[in-house]
Order: sequence, then C-alpha cells, then structure tokens
Amino acid sequence: MALTGRAALLAALGSIPIGILEPGWTGILAVNGPLALACVCDYALAAPVRRLVLSRSGDTSTRLGETADVTLTVTNPSRRPLRAQLRDAWPPSSWQPGTETEASRHRLTVPPGERRRVTTRLRPTRRGDRHADRVTIRSYGPLGLFSRQGAHKLPWSVRVLPPFTSRKHLPSKLARLRELDGRTSVLTRGEGTEFDSLREYVPGDDTRSIDWRATARQSAVAVRTWRPERDRHILLVLDTGRTSAGRVGDAPRLDASMDAALLLAALASRAGDRVALLAYDRRVRALVQGRSAGDVLPGLVNAMAALEPELVETDARGLTAAALRTAPRRSLIVLLTTLDAAPVEEGLLPVLPQLTQRHTLLVASVADPHIARMAEARGTTQAVYEAAAAAQAQSERQRTAEQLRRHGVTVVDATPEDLAPALADAYLALKAAGRL
Repeated sequence: MALTGRAALLAALGSIPIGILEPGWTGILAVNGPLALACVCDYALAAPVRRLVLSRSGDTSTRLGETADVTLTVTNPSRRPLRAQLRDAWPPSSWQPGTETEASRHRLTVPPGERRRVTTRLRPTRRGDRHADRVTIRSYGPLGLFSRQGAHKLPWSVRVLPPFTSRKHLPSKLARLRELDGRTSVLTRGEGTEFDSLREYVPGDDTRSIDWRATARQSAVAVRTWRPERDRHILLVLDTGRTSAGRVGDAPRLDASMDAALLLAALASRAGDRVALLAYDRRVRALVQGRSAGDVLPGLVNAMAALEPELVETDARGLTAAALRTAPRRSLIVLLTTLDAAPVEEGLLPVLPQLTQRHTLLVASVADPHIARMAEARGTTQAVYEAAAAAQAQSERQRTAEQLRRHGVTVVDATPEDLAPALADAYLALKAAGRL
C-alpha cells in the first residue's frame, strides 16, 4: 500500500543512508511534516561528496621548525553547488600542539562545474616523513539541516629535514679555512703538508721553512709556504644505538650529532675533501658516499631526515667493519657516539686498533649541560648530593676521554650548542697540523 502525507515524508527521510542529522531532531520531525519535508529537500540539494574530484600539490619537503604548504584542489562536477566543511587529516606531529584543528579544517563553496583550492599549512615537530591520511568532506544543503559526508584517500608526503641550526657558524669556519689555505692576507706559514710557493723571508718566520737551495740561487733568504692537503677522505659515522636516544634538553642526542655532522660536511666539502656518511647500530641505517661537493650536503640532509634512534646496544665490531668497508683508503673517521664508560670500554676500546692503524680517528660526543649546572649547585642537602653525583659523572667522562686520547684519538666533548663549532675547530686543527 502506498504511503501518503507525513508517513511518506518520514519514510523518505528514513531511506537516506548517509544523511547526518543533529541529535534530538528525529522526534521533532516525527510530528512536524513541513520540517521533515524541508530536511528531505535540504538533503536532496546537497552536492554529492563521492563524485568530487580532489588533487594535491605543494611542498614535498621542509626543515624542522619551518612550514610546508600543501594545496588541495576540489573540483565539483555535479550540477549542485558544494557548500562544505573539509578536514585534511595528517599525523599529530605535523602541527604544533593545539593548532591542528585550526590548520586542518576549511570551509569552502564550489559552484557547479568549477573548482576551488584550500591550503593546509604544516609545521612539523619531528623529523622524518609525514604522510597525509584522508580528506573528509561534509556537504551541506542550502538550509544547513542535513549533510552528506564522505572521505577521499589522497596520498601525499612531506619529508621533514634536519634544521641545520649550526649553519650560522659556517662563515667564520670558512674564514679560518681560507687562512689555512693561503687565500687571505692572514696567510698561515709553515703549516699543512702540500708545498705551495716560495717567498722572501721576514722576521718571525719559522727557520725550519727556509729553502736553502733556493736561497743559494738568489740574494735573499727564501722560505717555503704550505697549504693544507685537499681531496682527503672524511667518513662521518653516526651511532644510532640506544645511547643516541637519550634526550638533552628538548631533543635526542642524535639530533645534535647530526647537526654537528652537517656543519663539518659543509666545511670539508668547501675545503675540497670528499665526505661520506655511515649511520649504524646493529645494521647500516644510512649510507651516503661518492657524492660531488655540490651534492654531498643535500644527500646527507635527505638521508638523515628519516633516521631515528634504535633502542638496541650498538655492535661496535659490526660498526668497525662497516666503517673499514666504507673507507678503504686512509681517511679521517669522525665517530659521533657516547663517552659513557661502559659502551666505550666494552665496545669501542677492544676494536680501536683496527680503526687507528690505518685511519685518523676523531670521537665526538654530546655532553649534558644539566650535569654542569648540577655540579655547581649548593645551598641545600639535595643540591649537594646532586653536585656530588654530577662531579662523579664528569670524572667518568674525562677518564673515558683520556683512555681514548692515549690511543691517539682526538676527542671532542661539548654541549649540543657547542658541539658543531667545536668539531669544526678540531677538523681545522687536524688539517693545519697535516694529520689528514
């Protein structure tokens, strides 16, 4: 039997499979025929969601702390205008805390047969790849009583790169490099291992640099000038084991190590040296080698973006074997790891001769500035106990560093803010001394 009047309206209302009705309205509609008719008409006039055509464009990478804009283009092929609320879903770490709702939700109106764009601005809080989840659209009728809702899978990813905050130190380190390389008026004489030129002796020059044969051929005393060797091999080794997961301030130790490695890579590539990267814990996590001077820094940044600390003990023997395979020729191996006593004494020291026999080894470690503040604390019993614990920790690190130095290893131990410039200075000192 055919339904008529209010019953027909309610039956039509109940047959809407994807309509969304605010709670409490069902009872009202049951006794209000005109309102039920308005709701059915409102639903019928809402633009269909599943027929919409969506596409993405925009940034595919950004640095940690910076923003990335991803644009959604919504095309409405239907004959009804689209009045919609849109949610562009991304992982929570894609925004600063508390800003997700404002950044991911958009309102838009798209006339029939036209398209509109909305932009989602990401500000990631972690390195790595951020993948878009889905786009949920709620299409409203002209009265806003009923809506259709649907979701579209629309893949997109943004790679969040290391911030490279130590870039600010690069100009000063390059100036020091130019001094060593003899390109400025403040030329460093008698240093390096590659002969550069002869010049006339001036008071204060190192007498060991006098070229007696050249002096005999001319009336003035001639001295040799030297420049640092170029085309040396530098291997940066990142320890990604459990000790790199320890947080110093707001970031893991691994992040500070990567920042220092990037500054050294930028400096070494400008110096004409070849730079490679190895990240290891129990297996190779990243490997970059054979890049030209112009490509080495982008290659390192891209490889480091996806690195995360692994909660496993680093295999020192495996790390040594991987480093020796990666650096077959004599190289400067820069190992960014911990100076904690147990990992060094049980892991690194037994395999140290394999590295130092053919290569120059530099060990860099991130120190915790909180321990230094604890060591200076006084005034209360608790503060005195904390100072004693901090002094003991500092003493153990110094003892571990001395053990490494006795094996001919250069050691850099600095806080996250100071590690990058300290490591660059150590590299320049080795270069000036002709040890590369």
